[in-house]
Amino acid sequence: MPEGHETRWTSFENPTGAKGTAAQVNKGAKGSAFGRIMAGDSCVLLSQQGPGIINRIWLTVSKRNPKMLRALRIKFYWDNSVVPAVDVPLGDFFGNPLSRTSRFENCFFSNPEKRSFNCSIPMPYRTGAKVVFVNTSDEDLTHLFYDINFTKLPEWDSEMSYFHAVWREDKSTKLGVDYTVLPQLSGKGRFLGVSLGIFANKAYETTWWGEGEIKFYIDGDKEFPTLSGTGVEDYIGTAWGQGEYSHRYQGCPIANADSCWWSMYRFHVQDPIYFHHDIRVTLQQIGGAPYQKVLELYKAKVPLVPVTIDRSGKLKFYRLLDEDSDLHITDKDFPPGFVNFYRQDHVTSTAYFYLDRPAV
Repeated sequence: MPEGHETRWTSFENPTGAKGTAAQVNKGAKGSAFGRIMAGDSCVLLSQQGPGIINRIWLTVSKRNPKMLRALRIKFYWDNSVVPAVDVPLGDFFGNPLSRTSRFENCFFSNPEKRSFNCSIPMPYRTGAKVVFVNTSDEDLTHLFYDINFTKLPEWDSEMSYFHAVWREDKSTKLGVDYTVLPQLSGKGRFLGVSLGIFANKAYETTWWGEGEIKFYIDGDKEFPTLSGTGVEDYIGTAWGQGEYSHRYQGCPIANADSCWWSMYRFHVQDPIYFHHDIRVTLQQIGGAPYQKVLELYKAKVPLVPVTIDRSGKLKFYRLLDEDSDLHITDKDFPPGFVNFYRQDHVTSTAYFYLDRPAV
């Protein structure tokens, strides 16, 4: 057993996490299992001084509809900073980027029966930690249950870094402009992973939306990245489309083609992404469909820009954005094949990462 490490929990039964002070009311018979968070109010779930590490967070709320999961927020502050390292909607933070719960389990998050939220990302702090739950909605939350499991440490380990998360949303991406998963930030750290949600634009009917490549610009990259994927479903470990699955480091808990909703995640545990000076992460919004369907959409004035044609049967591949390409989709001699094209969709994401300082 490590010397000087002390196990503590905070909950409404012991808000301070102090030794020997839990479950005091109602003679210890479940007297403070939950709290009520009124509209516009907030509640401190954890406030600690000195070095430590949060090991696990569990919570549940009485209202879990999409409106509330976006209006409820969770904030993390490290080392008495007034700027939060995390300020993310509750559903999004816990791996529900569509603000709709689903059953899933991965290495860091889980939701066993669509009613609870679990996180096991290690979150060390040097001089202090505060976790705040905020109800930004116009509705009272009658029940919040939670516990935060943490360890008080005798000292800070110089190899530790601070946990951060950034939530972003673009309700209509721009043609040919990459969606920003993680804005440019400076420092030394590790990109841990991403939770990503797609509300596919129904104007594109049933065409595939996930041909875009994720790109990591690290340590001075400007126009071109050092790391690039080959498609959304490739990035999360599947291929040739995307169904529902939940694996340890990658998964797609929601794949609803009828509603055009997809929820997915990827965590870089076995394949760490380190940065020493800076990082920026983007995702292209590119779809794909057979030529005749793309032409039909184009003539219907659905916004799109063709970028490639794959004629696999003829072993031909055309790059339409090269300077020497003069092909246009309405040309009579436009090669029939599978066409990838820029498109516009509703994208939302939470990026998780470690950084060498408590606030960005």
